[in-house]
Amino acid sequence: MRLDKYISNSGYATRSEVKKLLKSGIVTVNGEISKKADLHIDEHCDTVKINGTEITYNKYVYLMLNKPKGFISATEDKKYRVVTELVDERYRHYNVFPVGRLDIDTEGLLILSNDGGFAHNLTSPKKNVYKKYFAVLDKDAEDKDIEEFEKGMEFDDFKAKSAILTITDKKNEVYIEIAEGKFHQVKRMCKRVGKEVLYLKRVSIGGLELDENLPLGRMRELTKDELESIFA
Repeated sequence: MRLDKYISNSGYATRSEVKKLLKSGIVTVNGEISKKADLHIDEHCDTVKINGTEITYNKYVYLMLNKPKGFISATEDKKYRVVTELVDERYRHYNVFPVGRLDIDTEGLLILSNDGGFAHNLTSPKKNVYKKYFAVLDKDAEDKDIEEFEKGMEFDDFKAKSAILTITDKKNEVYIEIAEGKFHQVKRMCKRVGKEVLYLKRVSIGGLELDENLPLGRMRELTKDELESIFA
């Protein structure tokens, strides 16, 4: 692997910043100063340090995005803005993609990664990873709605598994937990019980909760504990 890619994939600096670091002479490979961006190294054997601090190569990256409205869960589109436009420069060389999807008018937790195996596990119905949403409805939710969600619902294109509807003190504000994440699924399930969704935000995926301090449109890396909590 090229030295410049190794450094940028460590998360230490962007590609443009790496060039400056190399020119400054503070990068060493196995104890020797190296200024060659195209120097090939073994990520498993060679030791790379910057200012005396060892850095490690990260093949995969996992990002938590607080998705705003107006963006679609895709890497490119001719009509709409896509969530990958929000990726910080330091992560763009990873070529991340959205894991799962959120509708264009839905806010909240969306994970972006370049790990295909992780994406498959997270979106596979067999893994039964529940996603939790906060919704504001046009009418008050009723106890009978809870029962309808719990039974599961069958649509023309798919059958929704048993879902959890929790009514808050404001009866038109609810939490909904679903196992799939099909197109407009939450809205369709609410419509089945005679309610329209006015506002929708995903707040958790499995055991991972949206960071309340993360502003809309911003993202950060998941910690190791957060990553493990998803399937726990």
